[in-house]
Amino acid sequence: MKHDTSVSDSVPSVGIFDDPRFAKLAVENSEKYRSADPFPHIVIDNFLDAAFAADLEKSFPQPDQIGWIERDNANNKRRYQHDETKLPPLIRQMLREFNSRQFLLFLETLTGIDNLLPDPYFIGGGAHMSGQGEFLKIHADFNWHHKLQAHRRVNALLYLTHDWREEWGGHLELWNKEMICKVVSVAPLFNRLMIFSTSEDSNHGQRLPNACPPNVYRKVLNLYYYTSRRDESEIAAPHFTLYKTEASPFAMELAQDYRKSGINSELSSDK
Repeated sequence: MKHDTSVSDSVPSVGIFDDPRFAKLAVENSEKYRSADPFPHIVIDNFLDAAFAADLEKSFPQPDQIGWIERDNANNKRRYQHDETKLPPLIRQMLREFNSRQFLLFLETLTGIDNLLPDPYFIGGGAHMSGQGEFLKIHADFNWHHKLQAHRRVNALLYLTHDWREEWGGHLELWNKEMICKVVSVAPLFNRLMIFSTSEDSNHGQRLPNACPPNVYRKVLNLYYYTSRRDESEIAAPHFTLYKTEASPFAMELAQDYRKSGINSELSSDK
């Protein structure tokens, strides 16, 4: 079946995160993100231009349009595709935008985690889809990318199902370290971005099966980010030398300039 690649002209699919409003968002929400319970996270609604988000949903492949990787076991029942060559052009371009310099700067400013690395292989990420009765049990993510030789640090999820209803469930749940109780529940509402830091205790998942109609799907773009180093207290195994960002003036200036663009944008909007 051929993909519908017709899209609106409202927003370019390249350089989306050049808009200084994203830097402003990161600056304004950094403290909220870092102090969130049960672990650092944030939910941002209306993240992308609405027309462009609608184009992304329109381009999102249906179950019979590509060769999905399917999971069907006691812990995970859904489908995903991390091979970008199998995805429609606009979805493929959006994944690359999420791996861009500007989005990395957005994440570093928001999370306080420096030296983030994107995953050009989209291992375990990419396009995800689940239908009626499908789920993902509570878990802590894999913490090491063998291809990048790097520690997993941040997840970003963009939900793309228009008119998803609360009663259909599909909520992403964040649980406490002891796995005693659910602390946060996030509905997969259209154009909502969910970002959270990953560790040995970042317990999360879509525990309850979707209650959506048979022809409706919970559509998500999943992006994962890494660092080549991690604080010694957080390393499960093995141990690595910890290099400091402060040793590179360029690395420091890059982040500082990005933060300034967000602050200047805020000042301009107040005039």
